[in-house]
Amino acid sequence: MIAFDLKCDDGHEFEAWFRDGSAYDSLRKVRRVTCPECGSAKVEKALMTPNVTAGRDRDQTQRQVAQQARQHLQNLRTFIEKNADNVGDGFAEEARKIHYGEADARNIYGSATTEESTELTEEGIEVQKVPWLPRDS
Repeated sequence: MIAFDLKCDDGHEFEAWFRDGSAYDSLRKVRRVTCPECGSAKVEKALMTPNVTAGRDRDQTQRQVAQQARQHLQNLRTFIEKNADNVGDGFAEEARKIHYGEADARNIYGSATTEESTELTEEGIEVQKVPWLPRDS
């Protein structure tokens, strides 16, 4: 996959992803690349700055990104724990009770199997899986 910065004839700039450079060329030729703002098919590649890092810099950047991701997940865990009730393994059952008005509406978290999560979603009950990092990482 490759991302191109594009610009239409009205000056709107946007980014679009393509399988490769030739896919962009083929789609542009048949006027299938259009500006999301005005719909113009008169689109050209805009000036791009490459995002290239070498060796150690790339490794350091990857470590920084990984550390930031871990920190965001830890912050999310802390937020959830402060603002929701832990219902443990009874998550699916409690989510149903809340959804069907059998229990007071409130924020909950806990654990559910993939099957339970799928069933809840099929019933129209919104659930979200969150990566739960241990506190020591």
